[in-house]
Amino acid sequence: MLAGLLAGVAGSALAEAPATSPRPEPRPFSDPGLPAGERLIEAAKLGGTTGFVVADAATGAILDAVNPDALLPPASVAKTITALYALEKLGADRRLVTRVLATGPQVGDRFEGDLILSGGGDPTLDTDDLGDLAAMLRKAGIRGVTGRFLAHAGALPALERIAADQPDQVGYNPGLSGLILNFGRVYFEWKRAGDGYAVSMDARGERFAPKIALTRMDLADRQSPLFTYRLRETTEDWTVARPALGKDGSRWLPVRRAAPYVAEAFRGLCAAQGITLPKAEVVATLPGATRELARLESEPLAEVLRGMLRWSTNITAEAVGLAASGAGTLIGSGRTMTDWAQRHLGHPGDFVDHSGLGSASRVTAAGMVRALIAGRASRSGAALPGILREVGMRDDQGKAVKGHPVSVLAKTGTLNFVSGLAGFIRPPAGRELAFAIFSADPARRAALPMEDRESPPGGEAWLKRARRLQGQLISRWAESFV
Repeated sequence: MLAGLLAGVAGSALAEAPATSPRPEPRPFSDPGLPAGERLIEAAKLGGTTGFVVADAATGAILDAVNPDALLPPASVAKTITALYALEKLGADRRLVTRVLATGPQVGDRFEGDLILSGGGDPTLDTDDLGDLAAMLRKAGIRGVTGRFLAHAGALPALERIAADQPDQVGYNPGLSGLILNFGRVYFEWKRAGDGYAVSMDARGERFAPKIALTRMDLADRQSPLFTYRLRETTEDWTVARPALGKDGSRWLPVRRAAPYVAEAFRGLCAAQGITLPKAEVVATLPGATRELARLESEPLAEVLRGMLRWSTNITAEAVGLAASGAGTLIGSGRTMTDWAQRHLGHPGDFVDHSGLGSASRVTAAGMVRALIAGRASRSGAALPGILREVGMRDDQGKAVKGHPVSVLAKTGTLNFVSGLAGFIRPPAGRELAFAIFSADPARRAALPMEDRESPPGGEAWLKRARRLQGQLISRWAESFV
């Protein structure tokens, strides 16, 4: 059971004729032999509403549309808007910095004063990065401090989770702050030990794996629920159903108290280097006078966003969106981005966050296509097509068509009974297209009990049909308009 829930839904959403078939000549939609978009939607049997638009990417002229102004959840397609927003507000070359600071001088092997781990809101910071920072202190001859160990996390507001309507255990819905580690997740591992299991929680990296006491796991003799979670004053307490564990395994779980988690991991990594630090105090503002001892910089923002769009990391979207807006709340930040998008991108929709995880966000297919065309030549210097992922063409059975001449650069989006795809269709020669496809059955989604929301009954089959529909539409457009 647990192994099944560990598996994510993968694969792109496109379909195309077999690679051995000759490429057909463009045909007008009046051709009675070409299925209409409405017929494809009906055949998909998705329920709810599907809306799509395809347009000439150079002129904006709409070539085909069904329900273009239907307000539908964007899911992770919202990250395309966040990428454009962050690029303009922060700049494509912006780097997010994590620093180690001190308030006093080094005397021998100690600092007279406080040592500070200061986060700049880098969502890509991992345990190996923190281990390298600890090694830098060791190289400088540091063995301890006379004052406090401070974790400065005020670069971003502290949030316990992105969306409230998600199960506790899903790793894509963590807390965040100006200090973020391992995309806001802790590594839970279980191994058989005699008649029972040995369990552990750590901040797993490639080279380092400091143990974490902030998050605790107990085994419970029950069939369901799979997990329970309780946020206490100083710990995050989990239980897991013992019969579900089976053989040895592991899973990433979300962390709600982002800054204390990062601070504990860094303290453990310093201890491994022979550096003794007191227990961390989390602060929102830096002391007045500090000097820098060590730093790590993220990749340029354009590369961070490229990774966000490829792997659909929610915490990256929220971190860069909050940094771009400067807002103190996530919903306020979403509103700020909505206002900006209305002014600069033709009002693609209304957003309650930057990742699309919040189910209250709404977009239209027509609005999203306008935004894509506007982002095709971004004023930031990093155009949207340059950071979108090549999702490829697929045949009618959903299999990838290798070596297909048409390129599809797009962003997928998935929630329970929500599926979106938006991007560009680029032929080797001819007209480039911008498109957006959204399908959603909000009533079916809202009716799901919380315990079914990680892997809902019928969800996988619904998503497969939605992705097949997307592929059929793109195949049709590529044959007819490019």
